Amino acid sequence: MKLDFVPCQLSDLEHLISVSKMTFVHAFKEQNNPDDFNTYIDQAFSREQLHTELTNPNTEFYFVYLKGQLVAYFKLNQSDAQSDIRRNDSMELERIYVLKAFQGKQLGKKILDWVKSKVSKAHKSFLWLGVWEKNQRAIKFYERYGFYKFGTHPYFIGSDEQTDWLMRLDIKS
Repeated sequence: MKLDFVPCQLSDLEHLISVSKMTFVHAFKEQNNPDDFNTYIDQAFSREQLHTELTNPNTEFYFVYLKGQLVAYFKLNQSDAQSDIRRNDSMELERIYVLKAFQGKQLGKKILDWVKSKVSKAHKSFLWLGVWEKNQRAIKFYERYGFYKFGTHPYFIGSDEQTDWLMRLDIKS
């Protein structure tokens, strides 16, 4: 199964907004207060916010395609674009979402393999991410891949303060 990784361009902004909202709603809507959740969606995936992120030189969004069909997207941050750790020897995987119809097909591992290779080629020491402490399925997936918990940070969905585990994968060059 060959995946194509296509960097998002400014011309992809509307599509990025749509995919971002759709995948986040699918993943987390049922576990959150509707008012807080809608406030978060409106802010985090607004045209202005995603435009700012997409034009940041230290942030990269990718669409992932299988046989020409969009199956996932993810976001990588370096340097000062990272949400917590702003070290030059690290890269943050802030978002990684596989579309519902393609979950369970081993795409997450293939995407992480590609990301790990990119991090290694950039001569970074580690890749890190935040994952909601209640998302045990994702935590177990990352642990199977070799990530380990090294801390926590608060994550707000509207006014609801939640806790993300910070997980790290050491990269051997």
